Formats: sequence, structure tokens, C-alpha cells
Amino acid sequence: MRLLSPLTRCVYSLEPKQAPLRRCLPALLLLSLVVLPANAQISPGPLSKPHQSLSGTTECARCHEFGASAPTFKCLECHTEIARLLSEQRGYHARLQMQNPNGKDCVRCHLEHNGVDFPLIHWERPPQQFDHRLTGYPLQGKHAGVACEKCHTPAHISPDIRPLIKRKDLSKSYLGLSIQCQSCHEDVHKGQLGKDCVSCHNVNDWKDAKKFDHSKTRYPLTGLHIQAACEKCHKPDTAGGPARFTGMKFASCTDCHVDPHRGGFRQRCEECHTTAGWKKLLPKFAFDHSKTKFPLLGAHIKVNCTACHAGGEFKKPLAFASCADCHKDVHHGQFTDRASKGECSECHNVEGWKPSVFGVKEHKTSRYPLEGKHATVECAKCHIPAGKDTVYNVKFANCTDCHKDAHDGQFAGPPHNNRCEECHTVQGFQRSLFTIAMHQKTKFPLTGAHAAVPCNECHKQGLAHRTDKILPFHFADKTCTACHQDPHHGEFRDRMARRRPDGTTFGCEACHNTRSWTEVNGFDHSMTNFPLFGVHRTVSCRQCHKAIPGTHEIQFKGTSLECETCHTEPHAGQFKNRSGKTPCADCHNAERWVPSTFNHDKRTPFPLTGGHARVACDKCHTASKLVNGNPVILYKQVPVKCEACHGNEPVPQRPRSPDTVPGG
Repeated sequence: MRLLSPLTRCVYSLEPKQAPLRRCLPALLLLSLVVLPANAQISPGPLSKPHQSLSGTTECARCHEFGASAPTFKCLECHTEIARLLSEQRGYHARLQMQNPNGKDCVRCHLEHNGVDFPLIHWERPPQQFDHRLTGYPLQGKHAGVACEKCHTPAHISPDIRPLIKRKDLSKSYLGLSIQCQSCHEDVHKGQLGKDCVSCHNVNDWKDAKKFDHSKTRYPLTGLHIQAACEKCHKPDTAGGPARFTGMKFASCTDCHVDPHRGGFRQRCEECHTTAGWKKLLPKFAFDHSKTKFPLLGAHIKVNCTACHAGGEFKKPLAFASCADCHKDVHHGQFTDRASKGECSECHNVEGWKPSVFGVKEHKTSRYPLEGKHATVECAKCHIPAGKDTVYNVKFANCTDCHKDAHDGQFAGPPHNNRCEECHTVQGFQRSLFTIAMHQKTKFPLTGAHAAVPCNECHKQGLAHRTDKILPFHFADKTCTACHQDPHHGEFRDRMARRRPDGTTFGCEACHNTRSWTEVNGFDHSMTNFPLFGVHRTVSCRQCHKAIPGTHEIQFKGTSLECETCHTEPHAGQFKNRSGKTPCADCHNAERWVPSTFNHDKRTPFPLTGGHARVACDKCHTASKLVNGNPVILYKQVPVKCEACHGNEPVPQRPRSPDTVPGG
């Protein structure tokens, strides 16, 4: 969350129905006269580094439009590259569906007046995790694994966009890229097939031109021509040159094939042969099966005529309405309950028995549509052979019908009963749906700083007495020291062992809480041998309880209660008793060091009476000596004779009143 200066929030929070910005100007001027220095600008704050050229009160109108009924900004007047993309409804900003680009839309993400080093562009995630679908060009196939900087380079920026981009260093800009293939890739066809690359190719494999339908060309492929590699026919005109795709000759077979008969026959090749194979002759050298009710396609072309026409009987009608008329059901009736009654063409075609054409789309017609990660699983992973036959009618009511319990039965009992879908989805096992709100219903609700801890910090291998690789989710010991090391090394074991009314032990929470380790509101110092009074209440723990020399460990028990342990004795030992200690409490208390509580009447041979009772200590105790370079006031051995302080001048006599006390 970005923090804005108060004036910035004032300007940016204006709604269309609120007072115009010009009504705030008198208040801003008054604030500048009262609070700001005389040479300060009337500004919500300094501009960021990219906008430093606009600093100064005379430049405000370059970005702000004053007098409007709502805050209006002129961002798009400078950032014409964004304005162009918005007008063309392209790019990231257009996908955000900005309703008011001259109003609050820009400043919702790009905040100004927050300091020179404040970043105007802030990504919530690293660039590697950016959802490219937001730009209108989703990264699919091979594009999904390409690093950002491979495409977003100055060389790939469109020439018409390049002069509009404000960034001086174009290598750091993500704007200006075209979605056309030629903007990044070289046209290996040298313009022979136009500029629409995706009409033939896809982003998964450049060499796999499955989108290209040769049947729509002037030369549809049939028979063995379908199996021929493209480069067999489309050869470069010169060695190392581009493959040729236009201007091909195909009117005669000899345009590509060598005549093995060397001109011995006058007939055309197709009068005797077919594309199904050179050695497969037409019956009587003239039969065209494509003119029958059952044209031969795919693998059927390779079948010998007598395999269907037994005994060479070609005039006998053959059944061919269903695959089962010729082929045996290798699945033994597993698909007879489908609407097609197990028709083979629902999963297979004449190109070959394998691979099956029953894919993810067709699987949606089954009782278990494939979604998420399941859509990428090989068929054989679920449909496993049982004996000679592959089983297709498999169990799928529970995830554990196919998947091993990754939690080793930790959720097998109620209330979860191994319902994996309560925490996981088919999009991926690692994407858990288990939220903090759901964690609150467990035996260990997350509070304070625990709510921000990643799951794998607590649920990781090697905990809860597990020695395998299974992540633990059930913990018998839920006390703090089960996860955290006791930094006090058992000093407070007795306090930690105290029990709550529900029978659980306080543990570390006897002093600390989950909000902050340094917050020790749970510790009552009045229960110790040294209750805190006065100024001592404001002192941090570390000022008295210091680390043991040579370590980072703080010792709490055994801390000295003597004043001299924490405080330097300022009187140079004038008040030491017979045991060699200075009883500070005789003159001072914890409320404050001065004024002193020293009783001059009881503890000295010179009681303070009369006018002396109102004289400040330093008026009489003026003598001092240097101790270690510091002056120390002398309190003992002070003269008590009048002339020591007052001299020999006669004391003026005043008329006595009946209330005057002698010596007062």
C-alpha cells in the first residue's frame, strides 16, 4: 500500500460531485503561509525522478486541469503511446477497461508527489509471474516458456510506436510490440505464402503445420502422398535457399517421379496406378475405387483387394455401414452403452487404429469430463490393461480411486474423510484451497503473526516425529516450543507450565503473544522481587536485562536490584555506608531523580529552619571537586557557621510581629 501525503490525498480523493480543485487552493495557500517555510512550493509533495522537469508551481497546469468539476489529469497528452493503444483498444491498459483515463484511472496505479525515489510503476508480482492474458495476447505453447526479454527488446518495437515511448532506455519498455509473427520471427518462406503464419503453423511446434489443409490447394493429397514429408516435394530451387511452395508443377506424375518404364507405355500413370502404392494396380488397370460407395481412404488404401473381396469376387455387395461389419470389437462391448452403440469411428478413423482421436473435447461426453491437469494426462495412465483388455469403465467417485493418499491417512477420518476436493483442485495438487479462514476451525487457529506464515514453514518434512517425506498436518504438541526454540533456556519454565481454565498450558503466551514477540504485555513485573514504579515503567526491558557478555542471550533471573548496577553513582562515594554501598533510596525514589527526598533535619547536624527551609540545595552546597574529569558537588563537611555563607555583614533588624518565630 502506498502512503500519500495529506495534500495528495486531498487532491486525489475529489469526486465529480465534490467541490472543484480551485476551492482547495485558498486552503493550500493558507497552509503554505502557516506551516510551510517561506521558500516552500504549494505542492502535495516532490515529484518523482521521471517528472523532475515538471517541478515548480508554474508547471502544475502541464499535468492538472484546474477549474474542472472533478480532478482531471493530462497524462495522455504526454503519454501518447498509451493514448494510441487505448484508442485502438489494444494492450494492457485497454484490457483494464479504463472508463476515465483523464480522471482517476491513471492515478489509481501511478501515484505522484510522493518523493523523488517513489516508483511510478509498481508490479505486485515479479515479471515472470505476470498474467500475459491481460495484454490481449496470451502466451501459449512455446511462447509460454520464452523469457520476457527475448521478445521485449528495442529491435522488436514497431517503428511507428518507437518515437512515442517516453522511456529513454527502450530495453526497459514493454510497449510497442506487434502481435504479428514477422515482428519477431524471420519469414523462412520469403513471402511466398503471405503474412498469415497462423493459417498453417501454431505456437507449439513450428515444423508441425497441422493447420495447413492440403486438400484446399490445387493438389489435394491422397494415398501415400499424405505420408510424404513436405520437404520431399517442396525443395529449394538452389542449395541452402528457401523451400518452394508456389509455382509447383503437378499436372503429370512425371513432374515429380521418374518414369520407371522409360516411355514404354503411352498411358498416363493414373490409368494403371493409384496414390495408394505403386505396386497396387487398378483392376484391369482402370478401376477407380473412389467412384464407388466406399472410397478407400487412410489405411484402407494399403489393404489388399482380396482382404475384403474374398476370392476375387468384386461384384458381390459388401456391408460397410458400420466398422463392425468388417472389424472385431477389441473392447468387448465396453462402449455399447454409449449413444453410438460402440461405433469405432467415435474414437478411431481410417488413418490408423492408433492413436485414438478420442481427446479431451470428446471426453466431455463421458461421465467424467477431463479438466485441469487431467486434460494433459496420457490415456494409458488411467486406462490400464487388465489382462489382454484395457479397462475404460474405471472408478472415479473418489480421488483415491486413482491417486495415492499423499497425506498418509491424516485426513481419512471425519470431518474430511479423504475428500481431496476440499483442499485441492484438478488445476494442480500444489494449489491448495485451504484458507486462513478454514484454518480457524482447526485445533490451532492462526492469530497475529501466524496468519502471515507460509504453510510450508510449519507443515514440512521431519516434524511431528515423522521421518518420511510425508508432510505432517496433525501435531500432538501445539505449544510454542514445539516449533520455536526457547530463547530463555528454561528460565521461565514454571510460568510457562501454568494452565488455563481449559487445561492447556500458557507456554510462551505467559508473557508474549502471537502479534509480536517483543510485546510482553502478558508479563506482570509487579509479581517479581522488583516491582516497577515511576520512571522505571518507561524503561525498555533491554536496558536492565542485557545480553550475557560474548553472547546474544539475555538473562532475566538473577538481575541485580542495586541502583548502582544500572545507574552511575554521581556523588563519588560520599554517601557509602559501612558495607561500602550507597543507599540511593535514602535520598531518591523511582519517580524521578530530583527533587531529592533527603531529610536534612534528621540526617544532618544542621536542621533547616526558618528561611533556610526555603533555600535551594546548591545555594549552600557550592563546593565541588573533579573526579575522573567530572565535577562532583560536595555535600559532606560543609561549614555550618553563618559567616561561611553570609560573611561578617550585620544582619538588618526588622520589627517583630506577634507571629514571628525566633530564628525564622
